[in-house]
Amino acid sequence: MLEDSTPTLSGVDGGAAAAGDAVVWVRFPREERVPVEMLLSQVRGGLEVGDERVREFLAAFGRRLLRPALARRHPELGSLGFFLRPSELARTLESMAGEHVRVPRGLIFHIPPANVDTVFVYSWALSALMGNRNVVRLSPRSGAVAEVIVETLHEALAQADPVVGETQRIVSYDRSAVEVTATLSAACDLRVVWGGDRTVHDVRRHPLPPHARDLTFPDRSSFAVIRAAAWLCAPRAARVTAAEGFVNDAYWFDQAACSSPRTVFWVGAQGDCDAARADFLDHVSRVVMARGWAVDAAMAVEKRVATYGLAAEGAAESVEFRGNALANVTLAAAARAPRRWLGAGTFAHARLGSAAELVGLVERRDQTLTHFGFGRPELEELARALAGRGVDRMVPVGGALSFHRVWDGIDLPVEFTRLVTVIR
Repeated sequence: MLEDSTPTLSGVDGGAAAAGDAVVWVRFPREERVPVEMLLSQVRGGLEVGDERVREFLAAFGRRLLRPALARRHPELGSLGFFLRPSELARTLESMAGEHVRVPRGLIFHIPPANVDTVFVYSWALSALMGNRNVVRLSPRSGAVAEVIVETLHEALAQADPVVGETQRIVSYDRSAVEVTATLSAACDLRVVWGGDRTVHDVRRHPLPPHARDLTFPDRSSFAVIRAAAWLCAPRAARVTAAEGFVNDAYWFDQAACSSPRTVFWVGAQGDCDAARADFLDHVSRVVMARGWAVDAAMAVEKRVATYGLAAEGAAESVEFRGNALANVTLAAAARAPRRWLGAGTFAHARLGSAAELVGLVERRDQTLTHFGFGRPELEELARALAGRGVDRMVPVGGALSFHRVWDGIDLPVEFTRLVTVIR
């Protein structure tokens, strides 16, 4: 995730005032500017795990996101709407059944990244479903999709039970207003931090109550693994679908999402890998062109600096550009796979003799493995061999951005609740 550096938000204190005087811009449930202490006093009301009033609100919100015109304009909102279907919400709640009584954790403070507009909704929605009161900091520099989300939340709120507005807040304030972060941190029962390593480090400077703790989602890196022989044997329709899925995985958030692949590992004999890679890139290039994905001049320059930098370091054998939107780097060795972001639409490539070779290459920061041509038993064997040293998700190509309640190895609904033991 990219760090959130924002310009000063007009009308919001940038850090000079005392904590009690600091003002935040409330975006939901109503637009207003209030002192942070008043904000905390306003977030009240009682909910229970799986509260029907919240379920109805989330489902209504999800239905609005699935409106054809909106889903076509912002496909990522269609995925979010699918996640919020009543059946999906019910499935999440059913997974929580057990011998203990589950209760809400309390007040949850969410700090999502600015570069992936939909992340805050998944985190907040699961927490609200678990009956929590929530305060979400939405970056002032969030994009157009975040604005659409806030507008749609207001639409859904019009028919919602008043308890939704009483218990949920989305606010914006400049990151330099550290006294606001400090006040919200001191009041919360759980702090959820999505962002880069620097963001996590900076937020942790603000103490939590003794009983509270952090859930952190720092910088992560992801990659794809494709069995060359399987690609070459796949019907054309399957290869087209996989190429479309790969483009979705990489380009929706300019390849800056933590789960977007940055390296493609080709598994198999050299000849098969060369042929499969050439065909794969032809398909990907056609999808990129058909969808009109464009890269501006500044990004094009950044990509060239990054890729030629790899070559200068000896990490890359060759660099190939297919216009400004697609760049490919052949690595000198699989162990030189870059974890840093190289620019939107930039992919490193390396060959492996078998998927088992990944065991020696994976690092703790590696999150999502998208795959093509591998069966479940082989993937499970790989997961056991990795033994927690890295990779928290293994999903088919095209599923990198599909959110699941278990993220980075953390079961979010479980973390958003507490257990009460009742013995008779």
